[in-house]
Amino acid sequence: MKSKSKISYVCTECGYDSVKWLGKCPSCGQWNTFKEFREAAAAPDRMREMRAAGIDTGSSKAQKLHEISADKEPRIDLGDSELNRVLGGGMVPGSIILLGGEPGIGKSTLTLQTVLNIRDCRVLYVSGEESASQIKMRADRLMVDEDGNGGQRFEDMDVSILCETNLERVFDAVHDVEPDILVVDSIQTVFTETQESSPGSIVQVRECASMLLRYAKTSGTPVLLIGHITKEGTLAGPKILEHIVDTVLQFEGDQNHVYRILRSIKNRFGSTAELGIYEMQQNGLRQVDNPSELLLNEDHEGLSGIAISSAMEGGRPFLVESQALVSTAAYGTPQRSATGFDQKRLNMLLAVLEKRVGFKLIQKDVFVNIAGGMKINDLAMDLSIIAAVLSSNVDTPIDTGVAMCGEVGLSGEVRAVSHIEQRIAEAEKLGFKTIIIPKRNMKGNDLSKFSIEIIAVGKVEEALRALFG
Repeated sequence: MKSKSKISYVCTECGYDSVKWLGKCPSCGQWNTFKEFREAAAAPDRMREMRAAGIDTGSSKAQKLHEISADKEPRIDLGDSELNRVLGGGMVPGSIILLGGEPGIGKSTLTLQTVLNIRDCRVLYVSGEESASQIKMRADRLMVDEDGNGGQRFEDMDVSILCETNLERVFDAVHDVEPDILVVDSIQTVFTETQESSPGSIVQVRECASMLLRYAKTSGTPVLLIGHITKEGTLAGPKILEHIVDTVLQFEGDQNHVYRILRSIKNRFGSTAELGIYEMQQNGLRQVDNPSELLLNEDHEGLSGIAISSAMEGGRPFLVESQALVSTAAYGTPQRSATGFDQKRLNMLLAVLEKRVGFKLIQKDVFVNIAGGMKINDLAMDLSIIAAVLSSNVDTPIDTGVAMCGEVGLSGEVRAVSHIEQRIAEAEKLGFKTIIIPKRNMKGNDLSKFSIEIIAVGKVEEALRALFG
């Protein structure tokens, strides 16, 4: 006799459980986020259901800490230097990775392209959204090089395609193929027969992810999941899904631009500060090895409101163009708009200019944009944002041979930034003649080896004096 299931309520934002429905989540404070969740069957029945699905449920034995082997397992080379960097050196055996992004941004293209580039690995690609012929058409397009010639033959690849949404049937195929890597596109389309709710519901997403996690950990086979995101930009499904997986990757970018950014939001096996950059082309995604040259390919000599900043994402330096437009407010309330830069930080920098430098911008509209559709979180962008705003305000261009970096504090001081040598080296490599850096970065760093002119400033006024005289 099958035991009765238990009903609880789960917050879709943070995964908080409650025995009754609540209007406001006591954990994350969000309103109207609780959804009904019918919990799985009792333990004995649940174990039988998992065994029927083909998942190993063998018991685990406690081990003494000194008895556990900590030998570093070799990572799987995915044949993609950008993806390997974001993952921390490659895919870890037995890990489960969640890749999220907006519809049409290129998640399936990136995944299939990676699968086709993997060598010496048997891959099972499970698709719940496309037919086998559609996947084959995309693969044919991805295998064509820039000259229109076909690449490696499909016969030389060990890739199997399964178009299925039933998780039990997926595990049947897993037993037949015995893959080295399992790809599921997407987790929202997969369902298990052990639950009565429809695919994509909280119950199904949670249970399917848990069963795939159990498979990954017991078999040592890495699993890559593709996930949808909501209109707010967060991964669809309960927040608990992000807690289940080992790594969460976010694939983002403006569909009006050709650049795509791969970020690591969570990574148990590497840094979350690394960044991968791709360029969308007709035959797939091209890895961008030197993003600085692509982001600075426009000639802006003689144009005001443009400043070049030496930014860092993880351990990767690159130069990015900051654009600003300052104009007299057409309406009563001045507009403040930022694309690719934090809106609140822009307001703070404008307040610093008002209070500490004496530039009156209270009756003017200010628009800021990071060129190339990039979204930069580096605080060293502060100095270039201020320089671009003032350049547009006084309609005076900044010398095209000048780059800069520095965090700006509330008292108008220019604070030290990290990785100063890498930032200077990147500017020097691209032919810049001068770079403005914080004065505090001069201590403890041997900067005499650089041929580029280095101007150290301690306050915003000093930087503006060096730029505009």
